[in-house]
Amino acid sequence: MISPWLGEFLGTLILILLGDGVVAAVLLKKSKAEGSGWIVITAGWAFAVMCGVFTAIACGSRDAHLNPAVTLGFAVRAGAYGKFLLYLSAQLLGAIAGATLVWLHYLPHWKETPDKGTKLGVFCTGPAIRNTMANLASEIIATFVLVFVAGAIFSKRVSGSGTAAGLGPYLVGSLVWGVGLSLGGTTGYAINPARDFGPRLAHAILPVAGKGSSDWNYAPIPIVGPLLGGVVAGLLLKFLAIE
Repeated sequence: MISPWLGEFLGTLILILLGDGVVAAVLLKKSKAEGSGWIVITAGWAFAVMCGVFTAIACGSRDAHLNPAVTLGFAVRAGAYGKFLLYLSAQLLGAIAGATLVWLHYLPHWKETPDKGTKLGVFCTGPAIRNTMANLASEIIATFVLVFVAGAIFSKRVSGSGTAAGLGPYLVGSLVWGVGLSLGGTTGYAINPARDFGPRLAHAILPVAGKGSSDWNYAPIPIVGPLLGGVVAGLLLKFLAIE
């Protein structure tokens, strides 16, 4: 029953359920966690990544990418692209399913939350200051850090010198926490095309009470930026022979 596709699907579902879930907890009205802030959101996303990676591995994906930018970056490093479309489909569908579960979980709270932008912010990212080139650069830089450091964490030079088996997901969760704390304040650090596009599509389709626009004008940035950042990281990993 388990397979790489199923692992990527379920791992991404858990990633979005817990990641968008913590945003909902902080932003939606009458949530017990309302107003608890950026530290809670970034920590919640870090734990979401950790749980998603463990789920993906257990369900059949040894790669546990959960992110098309990571899949593409590692494909560039290896010069092998056979997994990209397979993983992409699983990651997108998993993200849509995870966002749908968040909507269901917080069902009474959408009506209690009047601000349409707040509701959209539960599902997907948006810039603090809308500036196309600056926002794109932020996503490229943050995703470069994600993919390059993840490549370093799982490299033979690091894992071969004492990294304990099973520690990788905790380290990647810490990496995502660091990216969010340090680089996430500009665009909300999508750093993952599936993480942004899937829930944005779910927002557009689902009958979210009192919702507004899904902001499709901004949507290309958290897709193109992370993919470019992943490619640059993959090229540098290849150039430095970090495997």
